[in-house]
This record gives sequence, C-alpha cells and structure tokens, in this order.
Amino acid sequence: MSVTINTNTAATVAKNNLSSSNTLLQKSLNRLSSGLKITAPSDDAGGLAVSMKLSAAIKRTEAVNTNIMNAQSFLQTQDGAFQIAGKVLDRMSELKTLAADVTKNSNDIANYDTEFDALKAQLTAISGETFNGVSIFTSGTSATTLSVAVTEDTGTSVDVNQAALVNAVTSATGATDLADVSLAQLTSAIENVATLRAENGAQASRLSFASEMLTINKQNLEAANSRIIDVDVATESTQLARANILVQSGSAMLGQANASGSIALRLLG
Repeated sequence: MSVTINTNTAATVAKNNLSSSNTLLQKSLNRLSSGLKITAPSDDAGGLAVSMKLSAAIKRTEAVNTNIMNAQSFLQTQDGAFQIAGKVLDRMSELKTLAADVTKNSNDIANYDTEFDALKAQLTAISGETFNGVSIFTSGTSATTLSVAVTEDTGTSVDVNQAALVNAVTSATGATDLADVSLAQLTSAIENVATLRAENGAQASRLSFASEMLTINKQNLEAANSRIIDVDVATESTQLARANILVQSGSAMLGQANASGSIALRLLG
C-alpha cells in the first residue's frame, strides 16, 4: 500500500464507519427515550401508515363504546321511570280496592278520588321525563327509536326505544275517578308497564354485550398497533450497546488512521 499525503483512505473509511455507527447509536437512543420503534417515517413508512389507521380505529372504538354507555344510562333512567310508574299503578289499584269497601262513606271515597287524581297527574309527569334534554318517552301511541351504533365502523346499530308510556297507562289515566276505572283496566296498565320494562332490559342487555365486544376489539387493535409502533426495550438495549461500542472503537480507529500520516513525514526526514 502506497504512502500518501493528500489522501488518507484509512481515515476516510474510519470516518464513514464512525458516522454510520453514530447514526445507529442516535436511533437507539431516540427509540429507547421515546418508547417508539418508529421515530421518523423513514424508519418504517408502511408500518407508520398502518399504525395511523389502527390508532384512528382505536379512537373510534373508544368513542362508540362511550356512546353505548350513554345509551345504557338513558335506558337506566327510563327503567327508573318505569319502576315509579309501576308503583303508582299499584297504589291506584289499591285505592280502587279500598274504595270498594262497603263501610266507606262518600267522604272516604272522595278522599280516595283526590289521591287517585294526584297519581294520574304523577303518571303524566313521569311521561315527560328527559335524559340530557332527550325525551325518554314518546307522546304518541307507539314507540319511537333512537339508533345507537355498536361497531367501530358504525355499520351495525341497536334501536333504543322512546317508549309510549302515555299509551301504556291510558286505561288508568283516562278514567275521571275511581268509579270510572276497573281493576282489569288497572291490571292491564300494570302489565303494559311490565312489558315495557322487559323491552328496556332486552335492549340494555344487548348494549352490554356490544360494549364488551368493543372492549375486546380495542384490546386487539392496541396489541396489533403495539407490535408496529412500540420499541422492544430488550432488543433495542442490545442494539444500543453494540452501537456504543462501535462508536468508541470507530473514534479510536479514526485517531489511529489520522496519525498514520506521520509516517510520510518520517520518510521525508
């Protein structure tokens, strides 16, 4: 190998190797300090694109699950109203039975009618209940529905009923007084409310399972995204140690290569 002054090939090679080793060292430091395998698009352009889509899907899954839980709260509020309506109807049927007592005089019957009228008003008030400004009952004769998405792509939904409570209890509220209503009518109203509660429970049950499915899906999406974006600390620590040694040895060899030029000076002397 010739001895030259203008070109130090060994130093150039050592410098290039040192630069490459230093780049590896900086990448390992960035990955370990951030916890990310991909710290720049150039690290894995395709993986980054997939990770962005998975991250968006995870966010949508969380949002859909939040909406489902809000719908469950809506149904719970509705069921609470059904429970109270059922108790009111129970008391109305009790009043009807008490009023049939032959030992009760007209004043007693009038007192029962006063409570009966108050209970009818309470049933009407219950039918006007809302949840966050949204009516939990319809004022019509049949239920209206609220559509609740239960999948991340919103392609599947569950209908939550705004039940027709007014129509369900009309046999009780339509009577002027106790004399105008029969126990059969009151019993029918109680059965109608019981049916509405059963429908409410069925909808709540389906939403619970849908929420559980979303939770599982979110877990799997996060696992898939983690395999793409999260750094393997054990593996990267090994790479860091290797790059660190290469940088140190490269620096030493670059010093040696730079010092080799002194041979030419000795020859000239």
